[in-house]
Amino acid sequence: MDMFGKKVGKEERASLEVAEASRQTEWKQGSFLRGLYDGKYLWDLVHPFPEQTPEDKKKGDEYLAAIERLLCEELDPEQVDLTGEIPEGVIRKLFEMGAFALKIPESYGGLGMSKVNYGRVMHLISSYCGSTSALLSAHQSIGVPQPLLDFGTEEQKKKYLPRFRKDAISGFALTEPGAGSDPSKITTTATPIEDGKYFLLNGEKLWCTNGVIADILIVMALTPPKMVHGKEKKQITAFIVETNTPGFEVKHRCEFMGIHGAKIGLLKFTNVKVPRENIVAGEGEGLKLALTTLNTGRLTIPAAVTGASKYALRVSRIWAAKRVQWGAPIGEHEAVADKLAGMAASVLAMEAMTWYVTHAAMRAHADIRLETAVAKKFCTEMCLDVTNEALQIRGGRGYETSRSLSERGEDETAYPIERLVRDARISTIIEGTSEIMDLFITREALDIHLKRMLPLFNPRAGIFSKLKAIFDMGVSYACWYPGLWLPVFGFSNANGIPAKLKQHLIYAKRMTRRLARSVFHSMMIYQQAMAKKESLAARFVKIGCDLFAISVVCSYVASKIKNGISEKDLTLLADLFCRTTRTKIARQFHEVCYNQDGLKKAVAKIVLSGQYEWLESDIIK
Repeated sequence: MDMFGKKVGKEERASLEVAEASRQTEWKQGSFLRGLYDGKYLWDLVHPFPEQTPEDKKKGDEYLAAIERLLCEELDPEQVDLTGEIPEGVIRKLFEMGAFALKIPESYGGLGMSKVNYGRVMHLISSYCGSTSALLSAHQSIGVPQPLLDFGTEEQKKKYLPRFRKDAISGFALTEPGAGSDPSKITTTATPIEDGKYFLLNGEKLWCTNGVIADILIVMALTPPKMVHGKEKKQITAFIVETNTPGFEVKHRCEFMGIHGAKIGLLKFTNVKVPRENIVAGEGEGLKLALTTLNTGRLTIPAAVTGASKYALRVSRIWAAKRVQWGAPIGEHEAVADKLAGMAASVLAMEAMTWYVTHAAMRAHADIRLETAVAKKFCTEMCLDVTNEALQIRGGRGYETSRSLSERGEDETAYPIERLVRDARISTIIEGTSEIMDLFITREALDIHLKRMLPLFNPRAGIFSKLKAIFDMGVSYACWYPGLWLPVFGFSNANGIPAKLKQHLIYAKRMTRRLARSVFHSMMIYQQAMAKKESLAARFVKIGCDLFAISVVCSYVASKIKNGISEKDLTLLADLFCRTTRTKIARQFHEVCYNQDGLKKAVAKIVLSGQYEWLESDIIK
């Protein structure tokens, strides 16, 4: 049985068991997004909008200015894109500036920056060079520093963290040629030798960012299984591996459509000898470490893509005001004006969501697994839209490379939009594709119902367990469900929110209850089959994302107005975002009941069978 009680095959069951065993099952602190799926609009969690302290902001401002000087004076992103290499001199100066140890505490030789300042640095660099951003982000968002800070022993921290201030680059090796989002398919093994004092690693890892040049890696491998409750349980363990160890080999450096300077590769481990003390978090705890690290690592991506999107918006604004066609700047023509307005509204929402989630991550014992997943999905998908619109506004010059534009004399407007689009495309794939984010968010959002219903679907549960589950459900839902139908007339605690935006908060609160009702109804209708309703689940995820976006935008606007931004102009922009988002939400709710999911599934089945192969005729195969 799966988590919904559905009969599944042996392989699928193994995958689900591994994933479920590594899930964080308890919710230690309030989550705004979890509240949405439970019908609770926890406005106090997003308002007032969190802000940096003046001291922390000053520290960040000074560092940002120094990084900007270094990049503008020493690094040519076009050369990085052309050659696939970030100059060694630039990397050395980044080490001198502590750019590889931004979040590492000063006691271990790092700069001790806050998560917000770290995000600001990645935001700035991503607006200039995606490859450099990938280098630094992969190293310290998911690379060795973060797992050590979260799970490492004091001895491990003292040994390795100071090296990242000096000259060591790290990476995170989880994915394999046959194991992507499904960790149960991992085949890399770690066999204990010498009475368990050492392990021999054997296997391959794919798409390890920085893997080609890394000095130290976190490597996930299978250690011998253990018996738990009479059943063999697979053990995935995380190891610190120094790449100068005999048996480590870079088999191939991968090439991609974007981020050409990123050193991403296929790595091979042949009897790589690793001491037991290099295990991080304990034997069998590797996947839990990986999921926790990815939760934190996903914080960087929204900041990065927001920086890139801001650059796209800036180029579009300047070009749309300068380029004249049919007697007027193209930005005054409705078709382009529509794009500019939408881009600006999107960037506002990305900014609000990025900094809300980043600040939330700084709270003690913060539980932001849903928030980080939603921010990653929302901001990366928005970034694709914004950068694509920028390319369209630039027309042929958007599709032409910056190098070509410059060589033929357009130096002042040789904007690298095509590179920006190529670099941005990876964002909806890395650290969990949008589709995997949908599955992850759905699983966490449905958790409140699954905990109540699981005994009913469990064939091993006794009659008394099932009767108790039915009774508990009856009591819980008898109190909960009627409340979802109560009308929403007003909105409290809206201090600083412009009057025009309060209507959107009332709407969001009302739609929160509708979302919870819809999720509950779908659970009751489909029950076990809900696990396969991925398109339906994706709609619920999108609605939650959009309600979250409306909420943080309204709160963020109040914060910006308080700090001196024009209320009239900012309210106009936020109102546009909220109105267009409400249209999207209405469409998603409509498609919950009225959709073509079944028809699409039937057609896809025929496509897979090859019966539409005639559609592929008259091409060179």
